Amino acid sequence: MSPYDPSAFPPFAVTVDLVVLTVRRHALCALVVRRGESPFQGRWALPGGFVRADEDLGAAAARELAEETGLSAHDPAAPLPAHGNGAHLEQLATYGDPKRDPRMRVVSVAHLALAPDLPAPRAGGDANSVRWAPVEALLEQESGSGPDEEQPAPLAFDHAQILADGVERARSKIEYSSLATAFCPPEFTVGELRRVYEAVWGVALDPRNFHRKVTGTPGFLVPSGGTTTRQGGRPAQLFRAGGATVLNPPMLRPEV
Repeated sequence: MSPYDPSAFPPFAVTVDLVVLTVRRHALCALVVRRGESPFQGRWALPGGFVRADEDLGAAAARELAEETGLSAHDPAAPLPAHGNGAHLEQLATYGDPKRDPRMRVVSVAHLALAPDLPAPRAGGDANSVRWAPVEALLEQESGSGPDEEQPAPLAFDHAQILADGVERARSKIEYSSLATAFCPPEFTVGELRRVYEAVWGVALDPRNFHRKVTGTPGFLVPSGGTTTRQGGRPAQLFRAGGATVLNPPMLRPEV
């Protein structure tokens, strides 16, 4: 093997950024933090941080997820989505524009995390505030399609693109996988699952057709044996996620 000189190559840093999505008040929301340090001090950004010298990418993403939300990461290779104090976590994409970070050359490996309705987060690290923000508002903010007056600044770095890619990944995957149940509690009604699809896709779905599709898809849902009146009205049957990871037939997204 010929001699190798590391100094012959320019150094660069590696970060992980997290698109953390949940459904709150029937809306798809993403976790954003207000940066407390330069660059982009005061701007909203996705949570994330630099990868430590002794950890791999998955460990770094899981660490950042735990620090920002208190959630443990769920293995995406496992047969069922995460429930309880856990979140589905998977690698999304890599972003390496040489000018994406004004400090130095930084390559970011973004991850997508999905979890049931989460409580109000607490700020930590270099973030001086943190909140759940509706995805629609964040993406409108980037495109400038909202009201002209008092238009907030777009997300820091290239995080608007990362967010858009994460949202599209979630929208696509719930078509052909059971991933939508990762937004639900361990036991849920068909109506609650329908509202997840409506929030992620941004459309209204016919309740009867949806019920027929999800209960007729092999392995998608399993009756838990209980009922609930937490939505009001008559008792509704409770389900849990079945063992299927691929839906056949898929839940195709309506064209809008």
